[in-house]
Amino acid sequence: MKCIGVENKNDILLSQKSALMLHVCKALFILSLVLVFSCSDTDYPAVDSKVSWDMVWSDEFDGDSLQQPDTTIWTFDIGRGNNGWGNGELQYYTDRTENVFIDGAGHLVIRAFREDYKEASYTSARLKTKRKVEQKYGKFEARIQAPTGMGIWPAFWMLGSNIDSVGWPVCGEIDIMEVIGEERNEIHGSLHGPGHSAGEAITTTYTLPKGQMDEDFHIFSVEWDADSIVFFVDNQPYQTVRKSRIKGKWVYNTPFFMLLNLAIGGTYVGFPTAETPFPKEMIIDYVRVYERTESEEEKEN
Repeated sequence: MKCIGVENKNDILLSQKSALMLHVCKALFILSLVLVFSCSDTDYPAVDSKVSWDMVWSDEFDGDSLQQPDTTIWTFDIGRGNNGWGNGELQYYTDRTENVFIDGAGHLVIRAFREDYKEASYTSARLKTKRKVEQKYGKFEARIQAPTGMGIWPAFWMLGSNIDSVGWPVCGEIDIMEVIGEERNEIHGSLHGPGHSAGEAITTTYTLPKGQMDEDFHIFSVEWDADSIVFFVDNQPYQTVRKSRIKGKWVYNTPFFMLLNLAIGGTYVGFPTAETPFPKEMIIDYVRVYERTESEEEKEN
């Protein structure tokens, strides 16, 4: 048996103490992470099987090829906006059938071109249901095949119908789906309001289990009530934002309208390069709006 001197024993004791302290520090760090995420503004919800929905409005985009979308439902934003719609975007939005049309197969197509048009180098389209279809609370859903690529920014989103009187972000913004084009398999769902807008928005990223955004259609939706907003991709919930835990003011208690657009470039997504191929197409199969109904179990209770 080998004998160990006192000095070596002290070294071993110090080493054991250091290892113990390291384990304690790791445990405290992990605990702190648990506390941070359990107290955050977002979490992952369990699906409530008792909730049922009645569809109260939809656009299935049936119509002849190269027909414009229904103008009793949709209106257009035209031009460059203020400072590229506030984001440094590069496109000029038009209502031309070159940029937005029904394809004759039950889809709405927003097509972006690289072309010199008025004061811009790109054209695209942005549609909205402002003053035509607006609703407070419910389920808002679209089935979309979204384009990808550097500087490409497709979105399905909502704004408070009081935006003209109170401005942004007081009106509130619900981004049901945004794709940063170079992130080809990721979707961002976000809220913008007082105390949580722009770089401080409440946001979570969902990663597709397989494939890229531009390879197939996906269903993007939110379920929204007086106390929470739940974000879904392909009927899978991935983020809940609760009124009781939000940073800033909860302004999601008025009617909102919907928007569909395909932006090119901007401070959020970066800018296209010479290698970014065009044209780009955002293909929308449908947009649907639902109201919550009481299930038989809820009625009995």
